[in-house]
Amino acid sequence: MRAIVLSEPGPVENLETRELPLPDAGPGQVRIRVEAFGLNRSELHLRLGYAEGARLPIVPGIEAVGVVDAAPGSDLEPGQQVAALMGGMGRTFDGGYAEFTTVPRAQVIPFRSELPWATLGSVPETLQTAYGSLTVGLDLRAGQTLLIRGGTSALGYATAALARDLGATVLATTRQPERLDELAAHGIDHPVLDDGAVAARVREITGDGVDAALELVGTPTLPDTLAATRVHGTVCFAGMLSNQWTVPDFYPIAYLPTGVRLTSYSGDAGSLPAAVLQDALDRIAAGTLSLGPVAVYPFDRVRDAHRDIEHNRISGKAVVVTR
Repeated sequence: MRAIVLSEPGPVENLETRELPLPDAGPGQVRIRVEAFGLNRSELHLRLGYAEGARLPIVPGIEAVGVVDAAPGSDLEPGQQVAALMGGMGRTFDGGYAEFTTVPRAQVIPFRSELPWATLGSVPETLQTAYGSLTVGLDLRAGQTLLIRGGTSALGYATAALARDLGATVLATTRQPERLDELAAHGIDHPVLDDGAVAARVREITGDGVDAALELVGTPTLPDTLAATRVHGTVCFAGMLSNQWTVPDFYPIAYLPTGVRLTSYSGDAGSLPAAVLQDALDRIAAGTLSLGPVAVYPFDRVRDAHRDIEHNRISGKAVVVTR
């Protein structure tokens, strides 16, 4: 099979296409014929050397969609459509950047859909994080206001769609003026141009600040996001588009505004119920839900996809199709 292998951190040239043996599938494992895989900042961090505990060389990729090729002793049948995500994929064992991947059964979610594989490949990890951030990280309710810092990311678009579905009012930021109209076209109630300090503008719109905020840019904008949130509001840290995720010399009393709560979210395959995935796919197929734009690349252009993500050239999700 063809696979993309990362031998050591560095430039995109370190992502090499190789011919590898078909991976075995033992008891408790599922071998998947990969049809598409979404690209994530996680894999960019891995390539740049920011992934602690990752083994190299490795086939990257924390998610994939395809069909079951082998599942000895499992409840899954060959040919069944499945998504696989997280649980060490692309970090401690070979992941989704390949024509076949073998993963533990616990990381596999079955579904049924006639959507194109490129569309299906854009959904699992993004939906998992968006759903978990809203339900666990923020406990967002109907009628509340939500600020998404990093609105034109794949996760930003997906979270906005789910939040509006809940009945929330959504504010979302972008650093690029030409993307403000794109945010509005995808249902954002208040697109906000991000110059690094949006708290004052957010409070002009909402009055006392937002009820909830999702921080996807990282620690450089976190203080301003906290300042845009009302007393007893919640900020959930769930992304690192800036590639910065630590706060030097953290002094909580000075750093956190009085009464504003700070949480985080990081989920797994078990955090995305199969019913939630199936419902989202059904609604995408029906045209009643959109998780944002999708940029599609062939297998031999994985490096181009990485370049585009690294340099913020695309809006939404990048997906590679294997055939």
